[in-house]
Amino acid sequence: MFPLLSSIPSPASGVLVIGPLRLTAYGVMIALGIVAAVALAGRRLESSRAGTRDDMASIALWAVVAGVVGARLYHVATDWSRFSNDLGRVPLIWKGGLGIPGGLLAGVVVGAVVARRRGVPVPELLTAVAPAIPLAQAIGRWGNWWNQELFGRATDLPWALEISADNLPARYPAGTTFHPTFLYESIWSLALCVVLLQIERRWPVRPGRLFAYYLAGYFAGRFWIEALRIDPAHVLGPFRLNQWVALAVVTSAVAYLVFDGARGRQRPSA
Repeated sequence: MFPLLSSIPSPASGVLVIGPLRLTAYGVMIALGIVAAVALAGRRLESSRAGTRDDMASIALWAVVAGVVGARLYHVATDWSRFSNDLGRVPLIWKGGLGIPGGLLAGVVVGAVVARRRGVPVPELLTAVAPAIPLAQAIGRWGNWWNQELFGRATDLPWALEISADNLPARYPAGTTFHPTFLYESIWSLALCVVLLQIERRWPVRPGRLFAYYLAGYFAGRFWIEALRIDPAHVLGPFRLNQWVALAVVTSAVAYLVFDGARGRQRPSA
Protein backbone atom coordinates (compact mmCIF):
# COMPACT_ATOMS: atom_id res chain seq x y z
CA MET A 1 0.00 0.00 0.00
CA PHE A 2 2.65 2.52 1.02
CA PRO A 3 4.59 2.52 -2.32
CA LEU A 4 1.45 3.93 -3.95
CA LEU A 5 1.61 6.97 -1.66
CA SER A 6 3.74 10.03 -2.16
CA SER A 7 2.71 11.59 1.16
CA ILE A 8 -0.24 11.96 3.53
CA PRO A 9 -2.08 15.23 2.89
CA SER A 10 -3.27 17.39 5.75
CA PRO A 11 -6.83 18.73 5.81
CA ALA A 12 -7.51 22.19 4.47
CA SER A 13 -9.45 23.08 7.60
CA GLY A 14 -9.82 21.78 11.16
CA VAL A 15 -13.55 22.56 11.17
CA LEU A 16 -16.35 20.18 10.21
CA VAL A 17 -19.47 21.87 8.85
CA ILE A 18 -22.67 19.84 9.21
CA GLY A 19 -25.60 21.96 8.11
CA PRO A 20 -25.74 24.92 10.49
CA LEU A 21 -23.23 23.32 12.86
CA ARG A 22 -19.53 24.14 12.85
CA LEU A 23 -17.59 21.61 14.88
CA THR A 24 -13.87 21.49 15.56
CA ALA A 25 -12.58 18.21 14.18
CA TYR A 26 -10.17 17.96 17.12
CA GLY A 27 -13.08 17.88 19.55
CA VAL A 28 -15.08 15.48 17.39
CA MET A 29 -12.24 12.93 17.32
CA ILE A 30 -11.80 13.11 21.08
CA ALA A 31 -15.55 12.71 21.57
CA LEU A 32 -15.64 9.68 19.25
CA GLY A 33 -12.76 8.12 21.16
CA ILE A 34 -14.55 8.63 24.48
CA VAL A 35 -17.80 7.11 23.18
CA ALA A 36 -15.96 4.04 21.87
CA ALA A 37 -13.99 3.62 25.10
CA VAL A 38 -17.04 3.92 27.36
CA ALA A 39 -18.94 1.38 25.24
CA LEU A 40 -16.10 -1.15 25.41
CA ALA A 41 -15.37 -0.58 29.10
CA GLY A 42 -19.07 -0.78 30.02
CA ARG A 43 -19.47 -4.11 28.26
CA ARG A 44 -16.36 -5.46 29.95
CA LEU A 45 -17.41 -4.26 33.41
CA GLU A 46 -20.82 -5.84 33.02
CA SER A 47 -19.38 -9.15 31.79
CA SER A 48 -17.11 -9.26 34.85
CA ARG A 49 -20.21 -8.79 37.07
CA ALA A 50 -18.37 -6.10 39.00
CA GLY A 51 -20.78 -3.41 37.79
CA THR A 52 -23.19 -2.36 35.09
CA ARG A 53 -22.96 -0.25 31.95
CA ASP A 54 -24.82 2.45 33.85
CA ASP A 55 -22.08 2.35 36.48
CA MET A 56 -19.46 2.81 33.80
CA ALA A 57 -21.37 5.67 32.19
CA SER A 58 -21.61 7.48 35.53
CA ILE A 59 -17.95 6.86 36.34
CA ALA A 60 -16.90 7.97 32.85
CA LEU A 61 -18.88 11.20 33.11
CA TRP A 62 -16.79 12.38 36.03
CA ALA A 63 -13.54 10.73 34.95
CA VAL A 64 -13.63 12.28 31.47
CA VAL A 65 -14.25 15.78 32.81
CA ALA A 66 -11.42 15.37 35.32
CA GLY A 67 -9.22 13.86 32.62
CA VAL A 68 -9.71 16.76 30.23
CA VAL A 69 -8.98 19.28 32.99
CA GLY A 70 -5.93 17.33 34.15
CA ALA A 71 -4.66 16.91 30.59
CA ARG A 72 -4.99 20.63 29.90
CA LEU A 73 -3.30 21.62 33.17
CA TYR A 74 -0.42 19.24 32.43
CA HIS A 75 0.02 20.75 28.97
CA VAL A 76 -0.11 24.32 30.29
CA ALA A 77 2.32 23.54 33.13
CA THR A 78 4.84 21.83 30.84
CA ASP A 79 4.59 24.52 28.15
CA TRP A 80 4.05 27.57 30.32
CA SER A 81 5.96 29.94 28.05
CA ARG A 82 3.13 29.74 25.50
CA PHE A 83 0.51 30.82 28.04
CA SER A 84 2.30 33.09 30.53
CA ASN A 85 1.61 36.23 28.52
CA ASP A 86 -1.87 35.24 27.33
CA LEU A 87 -3.84 33.39 30.00
CA GLY A 88 -6.93 33.63 27.83
CA ARG A 89 -5.52 30.76 25.76
CA VAL A 90 -5.56 28.34 28.69
CA PRO A 91 -9.19 27.14 28.25
CA LEU A 92 -9.00 26.89 24.43
CA ILE A 93 -8.61 23.13 24.38
CA TRP A 94 -10.22 22.79 20.94
CA LYS A 95 -7.06 24.33 19.47
CA GLY A 96 -5.04 21.39 20.77
CA GLY A 97 -2.90 20.88 23.81
CA LEU A 98 -3.90 17.97 26.05
CA GLY A 99 -1.18 16.15 27.99
CA ILE A 100 -2.07 12.47 28.35
CA PRO A 101 -0.08 11.90 31.60
CA GLY A 102 -2.09 14.58 33.40
CA GLY A 103 -5.34 13.33 31.94
CA LEU A 104 -4.66 9.75 33.02
CA LEU A 105 -3.72 10.75 36.55
CA ALA A 106 -6.76 12.97 37.11
CA GLY A 107 -9.17 10.66 35.32
CA VAL A 108 -8.08 7.53 37.18
CA VAL A 109 -8.16 9.19 40.60
CA VAL A 110 -11.61 10.71 40.10
CA GLY A 111 -12.91 7.55 38.42
CA ALA A 112 -11.72 5.45 41.36
CA VAL A 113 -13.46 7.74 43.86
CA VAL A 114 -16.75 7.57 41.95
CA ALA A 115 -16.42 3.79 41.53
CA ARG A 116 -16.00 3.27 45.28
CA ARG A 117 -19.10 5.36 45.95
CA ARG A 118 -21.08 3.20 43.54
CA GLY A 119 -19.73 -0.02 45.03
CA VAL A 120 -17.59 -0.95 42.01
CA PRO A 121 -14.24 -2.52 43.02
CA VAL A 122 -11.42 -0.32 41.75
CA PRO A 123 -9.18 -3.21 40.51
CA GLU A 124 -12.08 -4.53 38.40
CA LEU A 125 -12.72 -1.03 37.08
CA LEU A 126 -9.06 -0.65 36.05
CA THR A 127 -9.19 -4.02 34.32
CA ALA A 128 -12.32 -3.01 32.42
CA VAL A 129 -10.85 0.26 31.17
CA ALA A 130 -7.34 -1.03 30.41
CA PRO A 131 -7.97 -1.82 26.70
CA ALA A 132 -10.63 0.90 26.36
CA ILE A 133 -8.26 3.79 27.06
CA PRO A 134 -5.83 2.99 24.21
CA LEU A 135 -8.86 2.59 21.93
CA ALA A 136 -9.87 6.15 22.80
CA GLN A 137 -6.30 7.33 22.27
CA ALA A 138 -6.10 5.62 18.86
CA ILE A 139 -9.16 7.55 17.69
CA GLY A 140 -8.44 10.82 19.49
CA ARG A 141 -4.93 11.16 18.06
CA TRP A 142 -6.46 11.91 14.66
CA GLY A 143 -7.43 15.27 16.12
CA ASN A 144 -3.75 16.21 15.81
CA TRP A 145 -3.92 15.47 12.09
CA TRP A 146 -6.84 17.85 11.71
CA ASN A 147 -4.97 20.52 13.69
CA GLN A 148 -1.71 19.87 11.79
CA GLU A 149 0.26 19.67 15.03
CA LEU A 150 2.71 17.45 16.91
CA PHE A 151 4.35 15.99 13.81
CA GLY A 152 7.85 14.58 13.79
CA ARG A 153 11.16 15.24 12.05
CA ALA A 154 11.41 15.88 8.32
CA THR A 155 11.36 12.75 6.18
CA ASP A 156 10.69 11.70 2.59
CA LEU A 157 9.16 8.32 3.46
CA PRO A 158 6.13 7.36 1.33
CA TRP A 159 3.82 7.94 4.30
CA ALA A 160 5.34 11.32 5.23
CA LEU A 161 2.92 14.04 6.29
CA GLU A 162 2.31 17.22 4.31
CA ILE A 163 1.88 20.44 6.30
CA SER A 164 0.27 23.60 4.95
CA ALA A 165 2.33 26.78 4.69
CA ASP A 166 0.45 28.37 7.61
CA ASN A 167 1.49 25.55 9.96
CA LEU A 168 4.96 24.87 8.57
CA PRO A 169 7.77 25.59 11.06
CA ALA A 170 9.78 28.62 9.93
CA ARG A 171 13.06 26.75 9.57
CA TYR A 172 11.69 24.34 6.95
CA PRO A 173 11.21 25.19 3.26
CA ALA A 174 7.87 24.80 1.52
CA GLY A 175 7.20 21.23 0.43
CA THR A 176 8.97 19.61 3.39
CA THR A 177 7.20 16.51 4.69
CA PHE A 178 7.35 15.07 8.20
CA HIS A 179 6.94 11.91 10.26
CA PRO A 180 3.20 11.53 11.03
CA THR A 181 3.67 10.87 14.74
CA PHE A 182 -0.09 11.08 15.29
CA LEU A 183 -0.43 8.05 12.99
CA TYR A 184 2.36 6.14 14.73
CA GLU A 185 0.73 6.66 18.11
CA SER A 186 -2.72 5.82 16.78
CA ILE A 187 -1.50 2.52 15.33
CA TRP A 188 0.51 1.75 18.48
CA SER A 189 -2.50 2.41 20.72
CA LEU A 190 -4.88 0.34 18.60
CA ALA A 191 -2.39 -2.56 18.56
CA LEU A 192 -2.02 -2.24 22.33
CA CYS A 193 -5.80 -2.48 22.74
CA VAL A 194 -5.82 -5.74 20.76
CA VAL A 195 -2.81 -7.14 22.65
CA LEU A 196 -4.39 -6.43 26.04
CA LEU A 197 -7.59 -8.19 25.02
CA GLN A 198 -5.57 -11.19 23.85
CA ILE A 199 -3.53 -11.29 27.07
CA GLU A 200 -6.72 -11.41 29.10
CA ARG A 201 -8.22 -14.04 26.81
CA ARG A 202 -5.24 -16.39 26.87
CA TRP A 203 -3.93 -16.07 30.42
CA PRO A 204 -5.52 -15.51 33.83
CA VAL A 205 -4.82 -11.95 34.97
CA ARG A 206 -5.58 -10.77 38.48
CA PRO A 207 -7.77 -7.64 38.69
CA GLY A 208 -5.74 -4.47 38.21
CA ARG A 209 -2.71 -6.01 36.52
CA LEU A 210 -4.03 -5.44 33.01
CA PHE A 211 -3.98 -1.70 33.67
CA ALA A 212 -0.29 -1.96 34.58
CA TYR A 213 0.31 -3.75 31.27
CA TYR A 214 -1.46 -0.86 29.55
CA LEU A 215 0.71 1.74 31.28
CA ALA A 216 3.91 -0.10 30.43
CA GLY A 217 2.86 -0.67 26.82
CA TYR A 218 1.52 2.77 26.05
CA PHE A 219 4.36 4.76 27.59
CA ALA A 220 6.99 2.51 26.00
CA GLY A 221 5.56 3.54 22.65
CA ARG A 222 5.21 7.14 23.74
CA PHE A 223 8.93 7.23 24.60
CA TRP A 224 10.16 6.49 21.06
CA ILE A 225 7.41 8.48 19.36
CA GLU A 226 8.21 11.50 21.52
CA ALA A 227 11.83 11.28 20.33
CA LEU A 228 10.66 11.98 16.77
CA ARG A 229 8.72 15.13 17.58
CA ILE A 230 10.11 18.59 16.84
CA ASP A 231 7.59 20.81 18.64
CA PRO A 232 9.13 22.96 21.41
CA ALA A 233 9.53 21.08 24.69
CA HIS A 234 11.58 21.14 27.87
CA VAL A 235 14.72 19.04 27.48
CA LEU A 236 16.49 17.54 30.49
CA GLY A 237 19.76 15.89 29.57
CA PRO A 238 19.34 13.56 26.59
CA PHE A 239 15.53 13.42 26.68
CA ARG A 240 12.45 15.59 26.42
CA LEU A 241 10.37 16.01 29.57
CA ASN A 242 7.63 13.68 28.31
CA GLN A 243 10.23 11.01 27.63
CA TRP A 244 11.37 11.18 31.26
CA VAL A 245 7.73 10.89 32.34
CA ALA A 246 7.31 7.88 30.05
CA LEU A 247 10.40 6.22 31.50
CA ALA A 248 9.15 6.79 35.04
CA VAL A 249 5.73 5.31 34.26
CA VAL A 250 7.14 2.27 32.43
CA THR A 251 9.59 1.59 35.26
CA SER A 252 6.86 1.90 37.89
CA ALA A 253 4.43 -0.30 35.98
CA VAL A 254 7.01 -3.03 35.36
CA ALA A 255 8.12 -2.90 39.01
CA TYR A 256 4.52 -3.32 40.12
CA LEU A 257 4.01 -6.29 37.81
CA VAL A 258 7.19 -7.97 39.05
CA PHE A 259 6.51 -7.48 42.75
CA ASP A 260 2.82 -8.28 42.43
CA GLY A 261 3.68 -11.43 40.52
CA ALA A 262 6.13 -12.49 43.21
CA ARG A 263 3.52 -11.85 45.89
CA GLY A 264 1.00 -13.92 43.95
CA ARG A 265 3.42 -16.88 43.73
CA GLN A 266 4.03 -16.72 47.47
CA ARG A 267 0.30 -16.87 48.14
CA PRO A 268 -1.15 -19.15 45.44
CA SER A 269 -4.34 -19.76 47.39
CA ALA A 270 -5.18 -16.07 47.14
